[in-house]
Amino acid sequence: MTDLPTILDFASMRALYASGTSPAEVMEAVALRMESCDPAAFILKRPKEAILAEARALLDRAPEPNSLPLWGVPFAVKDNIDVAGLPTTAACPDYAYTPTADATAVQRLKEAGAILIGKTNLDQFATGLNGTRSPYGAPRCVFDEAYVSGGSSSGSAVVVAAGIAAFALGTDTAGSGRVPAAFNNIVGIKPSPGRVPTTGVVPACRSIDVVTVFAPSVADGIAARAVAEGFEPADAYARRFADHGLPQALRIGVPEASEREFYGNEAYRALYGAAIARAEGLGATIVPFDYRPFREAAALLYEGPWVAERLAAIEAFFEDSPDSLDPTVRRIIEGAQTMSAADAFRGAYRLEELRREAEAEWAKVDCLLLPTSPDIQTVEAMRADPLALNARFGRFTNFANFFGCAAIAVPAGFTPAGLPFGVQLVAPQDTDDALGAFANRMHVAAATGAGLARDFSPPDFAAPAVAAGAEGGAIEIAVVGAHLTGMALNHELTERGARLVRAAKTAPDYRFYALDTTPEKPGLSRDPGFTGPGIALEIWSMAAVEFAGFVAAIPAPLGIGKLTLDDGTSLPGFICEPAALVSAHEITSSGGWKNYLGSRNSAA
Repeated sequence: MTDLPTILDFASMRALYASGTSPAEVMEAVALRMESCDPAAFILKRPKEAILAEARALLDRAPEPNSLPLWGVPFAVKDNIDVAGLPTTAACPDYAYTPTADATAVQRLKEAGAILIGKTNLDQFATGLNGTRSPYGAPRCVFDEAYVSGGSSSGSAVVVAAGIAAFALGTDTAGSGRVPAAFNNIVGIKPSPGRVPTTGVVPACRSIDVVTVFAPSVADGIAARAVAEGFEPADAYARRFADHGLPQALRIGVPEASEREFYGNEAYRALYGAAIARAEGLGATIVPFDYRPFREAAALLYEGPWVAERLAAIEAFFEDSPDSLDPTVRRIIEGAQTMSAADAFRGAYRLEELRREAEAEWAKVDCLLLPTSPDIQTVEAMRADPLALNARFGRFTNFANFFGCAAIAVPAGFTPAGLPFGVQLVAPQDTDDALGAFANRMHVAAATGAGLARDFSPPDFAAPAVAAGAEGGAIEIAVVGAHLTGMALNHELTERGARLVRAAKTAPDYRFYALDTTPEKPGLSRDPGFTGPGIALEIWSMAAVEFAGFVAAIPAPLGIGKLTLDDGTSLPGFICEPAALVSAHEITSSGGWKNYLGSRNSAA
């Protein structure tokens, strides 16, 4: 039997496959772990035979290890997200149906080589932040089974934290993709709304629902998100997004002292203070801001007319089968029956007023550093007081989708009692990748205790596989092909601690080719006097001590030379030997490698 690492990060998975381990051998070991996991984590475990058959099919489709971005990576899916041929229950057995098609995000992950192992538990109809509102049981915090796992994406967080899946999909309306990450010491990636399609997702509040990723590290989570994202015409709320950067020297907003409510949890208060100090030690400028308009917007999600949107999602079922619902969930949703259309408009007006008030606070900062949850509770206490205690968990999360924000939740230490604490970085729409760079540094610093008087990780905690890039002596490099975010070789950057700086484009006098190689890769060549569209690329920053090893590993006919960008600046980047272009196919008109692959796949 293959020995799996304790945590299934992407680097460890790639190392297993590089050593000759087969996907079937890995899935055999994963299936064994599934047998001994928290019994409430899964609603449906795929049979071992089905998982092994999928592993063998992957080898038939893509025989080379790591030839696809998520080749052989085991993942799980929250059970309000469709998987063809498997029941979708939304944690309500009487509601269950069996879809004939995958949700768009699931389909894209499968196409990228990921192997689905099961459907995970959740607070029924994604209504809750604690994980106890399910007839399939209450998943528990992996560090102390007396405590809640967080919700609504409870099972998804638990299976990643327990080393059963390398990543898992959740959803986030009020914080469901972040709170469970904090309570289980993993990363929660909440994309900007509309970036990852919600086609095939049972709605909670359809206008602000977001598909999220749980992973051991920021880089792993972003890599999975990059595969799942992209415009989907069938999703009325999908957007054609553009990536926006953040300054190198961040101004990070933290709530003024009067807004730092921890409900008596002084251990969490202290850990939040340590996280602020950690951010400052990493070079950020800390800026107190008025959290009030964000807090008041957060309150609208459960105290305002958006509860009616939850009713709209399941109205016919609710009217026909109210007794099928969890009592707490039914109590919340039936509150919408007292609301009118006028209430909905008044709520919308109030939200716009709060957004406008928040603009003054955003002008002071580049992103926010907030507790993911200000408190954690036992399962017993949550069941005794399910509404008030649950509301605490969303104090710092509920506003994010209302305001169109990107957010990343990262571990930030442990209390003296051994319970995890997490913080979240929240920034304006479509700063997702740029936000990831600092979130990764915060995670690494917390895991290693860097710059602090004590180590905030317990002895058996595995630090993230992705190391932070060294400050000072960093070199920027432009990549145009398989090293792009979400592509098969991106790990060669992230494993060296490189961080994504921004997206860019070459000057217009570059030609672009699909080389006659296996696997297929692109070649870039400058042609003075030629005028083209410019070729899309990404700029990554890498510690100087890592740069030489990276360049030495680049196989012919590719190499590193000076590239000129469309703004006239130059930096090192991938170029191609002229001899290899003779038999190559020119694809300059595509404007970039991802565009070329996408158009080719569409034509197929």
